[in-house]
Amino acid sequence: MSSTLLTSRDFKLGLFSPNCSGGLAITNVADRWGASWADNLRLARLADDSGIDFLLPIARFIGYPGTSGFHESVLEPIPWAAGLLAATRRITVFATVHTAFNHPVVSAKQLATLDHVGEGRAGLNVVAGWNQPEYQAMGLELPESHDDRYALAQEWWDHVRALWTREGRFDLSGRFFDLKGVGASPKPVNGTLPLINAGSSPQGRAFAARNADFVFTALSDPGHGSEVVTELRRDARTRHGRDVGVMAPAFVVCRETRAEAEEFLRHYAEENADWDAVEELMRLQGMHAQSFANDIMDTLRTRFAAGHGTCPLIGTPQEVADEIERYAQAGLSGMTLAFLDYVGELEDFVAEVLPRLEAKGIRLPLAARS
Repeated sequence: MSSTLLTSRDFKLGLFSPNCSGGLAITNVADRWGASWADNLRLARLADDSGIDFLLPIARFIGYPGTSGFHESVLEPIPWAAGLLAATRRITVFATVHTAFNHPVVSAKQLATLDHVGEGRAGLNVVAGWNQPEYQAMGLELPESHDDRYALAQEWWDHVRALWTREGRFDLSGRFFDLKGVGASPKPVNGTLPLINAGSSPQGRAFAARNADFVFTALSDPGHGSEVVTELRRDARTRHGRDVGVMAPAFVVCRETRAEAEEFLRHYAEENADWDAVEELMRLQGMHAQSFANDIMDTLRTRFAAGHGTCPLIGTPQEVADEIERYAQAGLSGMTLAFLDYVGELEDFVAEVLPRLEAKGIRLPLAARS
């Protein structure tokens, strides 16, 4: 069964960062996500059976300071995706690849192999690089210029695509790679893989508009989403003659009452937040305190502790469904979801929120999509 991400008109829902300890929640609570292989296998099978469309991992090689062990234990995305594709039937499983750390010839072969394991259900998330400590760990320097980071990413992707589309042996040369007598077989099941790229800088958005099927970008609210969708789709059409979808990451705190949801959020993302890890993550992403008013900075800190700074979906099942509907009305193609406890909270989401999205016409029931 091939991936339906590029053909389905449903508002797409995925799970983000379950391969990393903590997921997206930077907290010390005892029941934070552990991200063991058993955890991920159970989650993938639940998501597959429930109609969730895709799984999206983070590639992380250095965790964060603090007491929670946030992203200290990480299942590497290529073997993680292989195992999950072999254990599931319909869900798309992405691999996240940093272009600076992975050779295009090796990646082309690995990703095509994944696609055959999943019978056409593999996807690719390309990362151009931003995390300076990881570059240092690899003995590399993070280029200060976004232009250089994305020039490397573009050449890397051009070479991977050539390996997937050209037959025989050939040379590939450029500014960053000089490849002699390369080739790749087998090719991906459908010739290529669905491509996601996170683009927030001008260079990142330009790369995504040129290459990606889905631009993955952080948003502040549905109104901001509408502006971003309009801009990104216009750029893709006018500059490259192509259509792109736009997705945004979110974290979910869903309870029977809004008061319960807000109290749980306060419990894990304020009272028990790992503030050292939060501060380091925000520093690495350029969220400097001097750039924002104190009240805005406090809100940002809580949002980073709660879900890595992603879109909040907080409240009752109806309120969560209504907020997702607003993002769909803003023109988004889908969202990724993260939970403090991915398995337990996804079960509740599937039982309480998905039927409401189906009633709104945002998603078809699983039986109608199979």
